[in-house]
Amino acid sequence: QVQLVESGGGLVQAGGSLRLSCAASGSIFSINAMGWYRQAPGKSRELVATITNGGSANYADSVKGRFTISRDNAKNTVYLQMNSLKPEDTAVYYCDAQVLTTWDTRDYWGQGTQVTVSS
Repeated sequence: QVQLVESGGGLVQAGGSLRLSCAASGSIFSINAMGWYRQAPGKSRELVATITNGGSANYADSVKGRFTISRDNAKNTVYLQMNSLKPEDTAVYYCDAQVLTTWDTRDYWGQGTQVTVSS
């Protein structure tokens, strides 16, 4: 069994910053890519950023230059530093990890953390 637990969401004013964390635990052999996605009310889930186990990052155009994804492989944790936040960044943010266990390889998702940016 594998669990992903997110933390760090909250309410912030436009222009402010937040840092999200997501820790994976359980029967983990290794983790390939990790990432962050978000879903705003009435919209479909969208990619925010991903990072490989080698540290190569990819970002949605809407967050380039404002968000930074990083990971600590020793802690099985991925982070999302969000700066210059805008009201349109308001959403539930979910982390994702492609986890290798002794029995399979599959994506696991966190429960989501709410980020609200006020104008």
